[in-house]
Amino acid sequence: MSDAHNEHQSMIRTPKQLVAAVTGFFLVIVIGIILLVSYVTNEPLVGAGTDSQNAEAVAARVRPVAEEGFTLVDANAPKVLQAGNAVYAAVCAACHDSGAAGAPKTGDNGAWGARLAQGYDTLIKHAIEGIRAMPAKGGNPDLDDVEVARAVVFMSNKSGASFKEPAAPAPAAAASAAAATPAAAAAATPTAAAAPVAAALAAPAATVAAAPAAAAVSADAGKTIYNSACVACHGSGLAGAPKLGDKTAWADRVKQGNAVLYEHALKGFQGKTGFMPPKGGSTAPDAEIKAAVDFMVSALR
Repeated sequence: MSDAHNEHQSMIRTPKQLVAAVTGFFLVIVIGIILLVSYVTNEPLVGAGTDSQNAEAVAARVRPVAEEGFTLVDANAPKVLQAGNAVYAAVCAACHDSGAAGAPKTGDNGAWGARLAQGYDTLIKHAIEGIRAMPAKGGNPDLDDVEVARAVVFMSNKSGASFKEPAAPAPAAAASAAAATPAAAAAATPTAAAAPVAAALAAPAATVAAAPAAAAVSADAGKTIYNSACVACHGSGLAGAPKLGDKTAWADRVKQGNAVLYEHALKGFQGKTGFMPPKGGSTAPDAEIKAAVDFMVSALR
């Protein structure tokens, strides 16, 4: 009984132990309060009573974006033409580094020999308009002709040529041409009194001449679209595309009629061996895509 009673006795047995326990308890409470106050006072404050509302802080928040290091681009500013090596790295290297799709590898003098023999002008023409599996401008229609020519010079000079990189066209010449256009139009405009009569007399002749001209433009547009977009697949039969002039490959397709051919060309088509994207990846108007279909079909006759 005595042992059990001792087990339940308090640890505080003397007045000194009581005082020490009470002092320790209050000490812990005081330290906790000090830490809490320190934490609250060190938190960043906003609003009244802080520096966030003074003139300097407000001015910093409403400072114009242009003063923060951003660059605003003038959409009407003349385009800065890229150098040949930059165009090559961004567009041409995909094929000319590896020789993909039969492209001559840059630095391979043997592969470039026959091409360089055709001359500078022919090389530039093929690069701008496209040839065989290579689409026009290497597939980037946003490139300026001068940028394409610079890339060709870069590749050619790495492969045995010594062409000079073309300079940008002089802005003065373009400005003179633009200024001359309104003057020429003003000189060619008849007087106000004679204009209605002249228009009436010219209308029948213009109508007659317009019909064959429109047909010629349509045919030319179809060939241009073919050379810039369609040739990438239809020139080599890539991904199961029927090759230009292959009557056997085109026979079943032609039987479907022009309406179906146009629809597949405009909207894209999933074949058994590959997929043709809408408009063959081109951004040309629908009428020009249809003209390209007509051009390929006419090659079967």
